[in-house]
Amino acid sequence: MSQRLSAKYLLPLLPLPLLIGCSGAANGVPQQPTTQTRYCAQQGLVLQTLGTGGPIAEGNRAGSSNLVWIDGKARFLIDAGPGLFLRYGEAKADFNDLDAILLTHAHGDHVGGLPGLFNSGSFAQRGRALMLIGPKGDANFAGPAELRDRLVGANGALPYLKGFVDGSEEKPVLQISAIDVKKRGLQPVLRDKGIEIDAIAVHHGPVPALSYILRYQGQMIVFSGDQSFMSDDFVAALKDSKPDILVMHNVISMAAGQPRGLHRDGTAIGEAAAAINPKKLLLTHNMKRALDDGPAVMTAIKSSYKGAVTMANDLDCFIADPK
Repeated sequence: MSQRLSAKYLLPLLPLPLLIGCSGAANGVPQQPTTQTRYCAQQGLVLQTLGTGGPIAEGNRAGSSNLVWIDGKARFLIDAGPGLFLRYGEAKADFNDLDAILLTHAHGDHVGGLPGLFNSGSFAQRGRALMLIGPKGDANFAGPAELRDRLVGANGALPYLKGFVDGSEEKPVLQISAIDVKKRGLQPVLRDKGIEIDAIAVHHGPVPALSYILRYQGQMIVFSGDQSFMSDDFVAALKDSKPDILVMHNVISMAAGQPRGLHRDGTAIGEAAAAINPKKLLLTHNMKRALDDGPAVMTAIKSSYKGAVTMANDLDCFIADPK
């Protein structure tokens, strides 16, 4: 069962069954994000939604970013939207513990926080490399190697951080893994001591884009990334996989004229969730237009998916429990 950890989880003497809280709305109108700092360093697999906002600066949500904690350490960052610098610090994550940054695609609201993270990480004096993973780029969207070089390369925007490329000044080298979005089905990304991460290409208009599947000791979290209803391969590959948490993006309203060639509306989110059958559906990457239409979006989701739906806020924690 996936459980949301409230601030009560900070009290070590409370038993786990008493720690289920909710700062967002599970089945009603979504609430605004809380400002209370969460600390998710617990045993097992824990997801922290660092930034739950969209591409427009229209509220107090940071840009899209998720942090995966494993046995008390912040190991994997999925997307790095604007505001990451602040949220990463508030989460008390340690840059030395980070194994990989996984980017779903190269829109600014998913990669705009990288410069601040790299600048902060340059003080960590870590010795081991850091993986930077993402879809292969094209003429309009940079791949992970291009992002690295254009940001912190010797001829990039921040050449004083070139140690992330060549290892100078005791900087950790950013090791690149570029995933081919033209391939269908699950593609292995990482295998390490019981941790398995796969990627699968999704349809996000003309943008090379990925979703990620992370497994650890029988637990499973799926990150949909930005995708449209045309992401048939995503649904087929994960059909009835029953992940502990399915993270999907709540970007558009149910009104006519919305960009459904880029994003799933409530109906398409519900259809995908019903096919994949997660224990919990988690909505993030929330734009104001979708939040303002919250009841209609929720009704559309529930027309297909009958399980638990939770609206994520910045810094919320969710524990994946296979029991």
